[in-house]
Amino acid sequence: MPAKQYFVKLSAAEREALLTMLKGGQAKARELTRARILLKADEGWSDEEIAQALDVSTKTCERVRRRLAKDGLAVALKHKEQQHRRQPKLDGVGEARLVVLACSKPPEGRDHWTLDLLADELVRLQVVDSISTEAVRTTLKKTNSNRG
Repeated sequence: MPAKQYFVKLSAAEREALLTMLKGGQAKARELTRARILLKADEGWSDEEIAQALDVSTKTCERVRRRLAKDGLAVALKHKEQQHRRQPKLDGVGEARLVVLACSKPPEGRDHWTLDLLADELVRLQVVDSISTEAVRTTLKKTNSNRG
């Protein structure tokens, strides 16, 4: 097992802030768990002991210690945002255009809109450059629109 690279040494103020946070119980469960991890690590517990006591993985303990050392206490407690999250194809205006289109009269020769027709029409109207039928479906499902 490799030696610890990042050690936790909390100041009295940081320790008190974490204890206050735990006593209040108003923070998110994930933040409370991370606070407990840091307090146990500061007391000299090993990652294995902390993981077993708090029902988390040893990797989580390592990650929390590393974030404390590199970025500070506030960052170590918070959830790290996903870096590669895709932006939705349709914004609020695009969603509104889709709903209006889905509720409108279907094209000539059709008795209702299909997901393919809606996707093609959004591209034709230059609402988006391209869009999948699945994106159209999930947007319509999210907006609770009734095409009937």
